[in-house]
Amino acid sequence: MHKGMITKTRFLFPTFAVVGCMLAVTMLVVYLPAAIAAKKPMEKAFPSSEKCKRCHLRVFEEYEASAQSRSIVTAPFRMTLERYLAKADKKDQAMCFQCHAPHIAEYPELLPRFIKEVQSKDPHMDGVGCPQCHLIHDVDAKMHPPVPTFQLGKTIFGGYDKAAENLAHQSEKLELFRDSQFCVTCHDSLPQTSQAAKDLPGWLGDWKTSETEKNGQPCQSCHMPEAVAESANGEKIRKVANHSFPGRFGKVRAEAVELDFSTSVKGKTSQVDVTIKSLVPHNLPLPHPGWSRVVVDLAIKGKNLKTVYSEQRFYQRVFGGVDGKETVLDFEAKKVLQDTLLKPEETRIEKFTFPTPKDAPSMDVVVTLTYAPVHGPKDFLKAIEQDAPLGQKDRAFQTVQIAQKKTNVLLKK
Repeated sequence: MHKGMITKTRFLFPTFAVVGCMLAVTMLVVYLPAAIAAKKPMEKAFPSSEKCKRCHLRVFEEYEASAQSRSIVTAPFRMTLERYLAKADKKDQAMCFQCHAPHIAEYPELLPRFIKEVQSKDPHMDGVGCPQCHLIHDVDAKMHPPVPTFQLGKTIFGGYDKAAENLAHQSEKLELFRDSQFCVTCHDSLPQTSQAAKDLPGWLGDWKTSETEKNGQPCQSCHMPEAVAESANGEKIRKVANHSFPGRFGKVRAEAVELDFSTSVKGKTSQVDVTIKSLVPHNLPLPHPGWSRVVVDLAIKGKNLKTVYSEQRFYQRVFGGVDGKETVLDFEAKKVLQDTLLKPEETRIEKFTFPTPKDAPSMDVVVTLTYAPVHGPKDFLKAIEQDAPLGQKDRAFQTVQIAQKKTNVLLKK
């Protein structure tokens, strides 16, 4: 701008600035409510899975029995969330919901409602429902853990093509839905908002280099096994994915390991060598929540089938907090104190030595592998028990057997 022009306009600038600011403020006052009004209500953008049930009854019934359907319902989650909120900064309070109710990413302003839904013990909204997965259009794998991108609208994404035409929604096939990366989005580690996520190892282990993954078997091959059925009511029967997501509480747990053992009797001392081969391409168990552990249980029964010796080994990740003490809450963790998790596809041998049973012609050797019930500080367990409708009978307190093998060994001829 020329000097002459500056001289002519310098006295007018304040006037233009004031008018410009007034115009900007006016535009903001008009625009912001319009922008908010233009955003769909959450119930419209992420409708309840109950609505999907009308056309996808089989899929809904499978989903309803899954752990995903209870992502914001269980007593352990409520108690964990309560403890997290008591310590978290306001800016990080949505962390747990990033996986337990991922649509928080689209409606962060509704965080107080998400919290109240969980605290109600009978939430009206889904945590992880049909739209929370089938509206994901992309995943940013450069982030750790990966971050999903939703595409809200009438298009439902999935892993199959040639979907039946319908008036409810359009359908589009994405290869993402047949890729482990889709599942890793929520099953790898805490969101990056947590300092713990940056300092601690991931939950899955080195799954990318596993033989299972190399052989083209993604997470979905085990946790969403295909069957021949109908996807939508009245549709032609074809290959469809199972939506009960079998795992800890599904049939797939029996195929998670190969269990075997050998026994040697050496006079007054006997030994059992237990061989455990993990068949899964990730850590077993996944160390989230921090109280997850698998128990190897040896029981020796002597005369009259009386247990004369027992011993347990734990596969787990033990976290240490700021004070160095153990914590079962990974968002409190600052370091790993112990890590005995079964690594992806690892074979491990556990050696047990014990006194040979006396005055018995034989002994029964029983080796059991189980998912352990929730454990931790007494006050934490008591809070879960008091909050759970079934108390100690709640699923969280129940042992889940993975595998068991037994034999009878002669001690005397």
